[in-house]
Amino acid sequence: MRNRVRSKNTLSNIWFYVFASGIGFLIVIPLYWMIITALKTQTAIFTYPIEWFPKEITLQNFVDLFARFPFGKVLLNSAIVSVSYSAISIVTCCMAAFAFAKIPFRGSEALLKVYLATLMIPFQSTLIPLFMLFNSAGLSNTYGSVIIPSLFRVFGIFLLVQHMRTIPDDYIDAARIDGASYFTILWKVILPLSLPVIAGYAVITFMDAWNDYLWPLVMLTKPEMMTVPVALGMVNGQFERNFGVQMAGSLISIVPVVLIYLAAQSKMKDGLTLGGIKG
Repeated sequence: MRNRVRSKNTLSNIWFYVFASGIGFLIVIPLYWMIITALKTQTAIFTYPIEWFPKEITLQNFVDLFARFPFGKVLLNSAIVSVSYSAISIVTCCMAAFAFAKIPFRGSEALLKVYLATLMIPFQSTLIPLFMLFNSAGLSNTYGSVIIPSLFRVFGIFLLVQHMRTIPDDYIDAARIDGASYFTILWKVILPLSLPVIAGYAVITFMDAWNDYLWPLVMLTKPEMMTVPVALGMVNGQFERNFGVQMAGSLISIVPVVLIYLAAQSKMKDGLTLGGIKG
C-alpha cells in the first residue's frame, strides 16, 4: 500500500515538473527572441527560415539606439522617477497605514473602506482631469508630474495595514509608557518589524514606476524628459521600423528591474506573504 502511494506521489511530482518546465519554456522563448534579435543584423532579422542561433552577432543595434535617441538621459530619467516614486510612496504609505492600523480615531474603518474602494476606479477615467490639473499647475515635462501621484498609493496602504494590524499593541503601549511619540513609535518600533513587507512593496513600486507608460506619455513630451517605456515607443520612425534597435532598447531596459528583483527576491516573497495572508 505504501509503495502504491509512493509511486502515485512520484508520478504526480513528475507531471508537475513536466508541466512547470513547459510553462517556463514558453515564458523564456520571448526573452530569448528579444536577446537574439538585439544581436542580429537587420537582414538576419527577416531571414527565413528563422535563425534561432545567429550566424553573425553584432552590437550595431545598441550603437544605433544611443545614436538616434538620448537613451542615456532616458535611463537617468527613469532611475530618478522610479527611485523617487518608490521612496515617497513608502514614506506616505507607512504613515497612513500606521494611522489606520494603530491610532484609533472616529470613522477610521469607514474612511479606510472608502479609500480602498478607489482601487476599483480605472485610471483612464481620471486621466483627463489629472492632466488638466497638473498642466494648469505648470508641471508638464517635469519630474514632479510623474512622482507626485506616488503620494496616494492605495495598494501600498492596504498591504501595510494588513501587516501592521498583526503587530501586538503591547509594543506600542510600552513605548507610550516610556514617553515615545507616535513618530518615534513608527520609526523605532513599527518600521523595523515591517521591513520584509516594506522591501516587497518597494520592489513592486519600483517595477511599476519603471514600466509605467501611459501617464509619462501624457506628461513628458520632451525627448530629454522621457522615461524608458515612452522612449522605446518613439525609437521607430513614422516610415521605418527597426526591430533590432527596439529589442536592444528593451533588453537594456529590463536589466535594472531584473537586478533589483534578484537582489530582493527573498524579501519580496516574505513581504507579500506577511502582508497578504495575515490580518
